[in-house]
Amino acid sequence: MFGKLQEAKQKMEEIKQRLDTIFVNGEAEGGKVKATVSVSKKLKRIDISEQLWQENDREQVEDFIVVAVNRAMEQADNVSQAEMHAIAKDMLPGGLGALGNLFGR
Repeated sequence: MFGKLQEAKQKMEEIKQRLDTIFVNGEAEGGKVKATVSVSKKLKRIDISEQLWQENDREQVEDFIVVAVNRAMEQADNVSQAEMHAIAKDMLPGGLGALGNLFGR
């Protein structure tokens, strides 16, 4: 039993490291604002088109940034849940059974 727990802990650490290397994007205002985050939810980059700055005031641009970041975070959640679901499925004998609900599936 201890060996299985140690193996599970090691796999979770590997997954955590892997999630740091997977990036997703969120966009707002037709792609004029783009946010890139890692699946482990670290903001990497925000791109704002020059046109957006010219056409909108600061408050509107800030709102678009929030929308883009939130969409990227949603994507990160989706990918993270899928990764965790796949790992849990591989680790548990006979599949997830009732435990599948723990991962929102």
